[in-house]
Amino acid sequence: MKKAIALGILSLTLATAASAQVKPEDQIKFRQAGYSFMSWNMGKIKANLEGEYNPQQVQAAATAIAGIAGSGMGALYGPGTEKDIGNLKTRVKPEFFQEMPNVGKLATDFNNAAANLAKVAATGDKAAVQKAFADTGSTCKACHDKYRME
Repeated sequence: MKKAIALGILSLTLATAASAQVKPEDQIKFRQAGYSFMSWNMGKIKANLEGEYNPQQVQAAATAIAGIAGSGMGALYGPGTEKDIGNLKTRVKPEFFQEMPNVGKLATDFNNAAANLAKVAATGDKAAVQKAFADTGSTCKACHDKYRME
């Protein structure tokens, strides 16, 4: 577990260094787009779990979520992205940038849950997907509750 947290912190640190190549306003736009796309795919999975279950749709959505989660989105939280820029708004609380060890743990938890969701979705087992989906959602909520402004 300590290795996973350390890896998460290292990933965020390296990602922050890489973010210097992208303007802060673009970092905010890109991360918002990534989260919107993941949210849309979470909605597709939810609709499948609540209605007619299509394992191919669920697998495609879960794969997309895992891909974005593992894409290095930590690079989109560079200096200058902790505040609004012009009319571009961010909902990240300032504490996010001051509590990197906890952020690293939350990011690692989310990445692991998203990867597991994709793995489970590939089996087509609706009950297993339902559990993995709930686990992934709870990792999203953990970060939102602590670091996202309404």
